Amino acid sequence: MTAEPFLFADDGDVPNHPEWPMLVYRAAVTPDLLRRSPSAIDALFERNGWPVGFRNGIYPFTHYHSVTHEALGIASGSAQVQFGGEAGPVVEVWAGDVIVLPAGTGHKRIEASADLLVIGAYPPGADYDLMRSGSGEGDAVRARILRVAKPASDPVEGPGGALARLWRER
Repeated sequence: MTAEPFLFADDGDVPNHPEWPMLVYRAAVTPDLLRRSPSAIDALFERNGWPVGFRNGIYPFTHYHSVTHEALGIASGSAQVQFGGEAGPVVEVWAGDVIVLPAGTGHKRIEASADLLVIGAYPPGADYDLMRSGSGEGDAVRARILRVAKPASDPVEGPGGALARLWRER
């Protein structure tokens, strides 16, 4: 499976990750499998060591996490999501897609189908925070982001996945 990498610059309001790209896996879980097993994304994340943290949607405001990485699996529906801050690209995601966000990566729902369901997962033992763009924490938040360790496993492909190849150790 191929992961499409996106690397975003710090825009002053949203730090993004300075070294590690966001990864987009298209059809990480096939629509047919999702129809047969609505919890297929949950199982994928759990199998690869990323405990599921929520089943919901994506906030309609720009936010990011400074103390953890996050995986978003689209279990049903579709959405247009802006990544990287207010000047970042809007990416259409569909049922079966998985997005892996390194700490600091801004994201915001622009539009969504009525049946959108997102499965969110985090590396084991991760704390969770919710930072909004323009939080005013500056250097402190950027330092927290850099302290977040590289996960032991990719939530889609496991230990040898794209995350292991594209997120280089510092």
